[in-house]
Amino acid sequence: MNDFKISDIYNLRPRYSETDQMGVVYYGNYATYFEIGRVELLRNLGMSYAEMERTGTMLPVVHMTIDFKKGAAYDQEVYLETKITELPTRKISFYHTLRDEEGAVLVSGYVVLVFVDTQTFKPKYCPEQLKNLLLKASLGQ
Repeated sequence: MNDFKISDIYNLRPRYSETDQMGVVYYGNYATYFEIGRVELLRNLGMSYAEMERTGTMLPVVHMTIDFKKGAAYDQEVYLETKITELPTRKISFYHTLRDEEGAVLVSGYVVLVFVDTQTFKPKYCPEQLKNLLLKASLGQ
C-alpha cells in the first residue's frame, strides 16, 4: 500500500508561556505541539483519543525524534502538518513538520505510538473503526 497518505494542517501561535529566555518556543513544548497535531488529525477523521480510550484502546508514545532547524517565536503564526504514511498494525507512526508563514521548516519530527488495551496495557492491533476511517481517508472518500 505505497499510496497510503493522510495529512492534516493545524495552525497555531506560540503563547508567551511556551517560550524560553531566548524568545523562542522551549524545545520540550514541540512534543506537545506534535500531540495536538495527532489528536486533531484523528478527530478530523472522525475518531477522538477520548473515544478510543472509552472503547478500550490507549496510545502510549514509544519513540520520538525531533529535528530543530529554527525556533518558533512568541505569537508567530506557524503551521503544523501531521502525516500518516502507512496503515497502522500494532503501532501507528506520525510525521510532523512545523513551518513558518513562508513555508520554511522550523521543526520536524517522527512519533511512534503503540495500541494497548486500557485494562491490561498489553499491545493490541489498531481498532477496526480507526483502520476503516484511515482507509477511507487515504482513498479520498
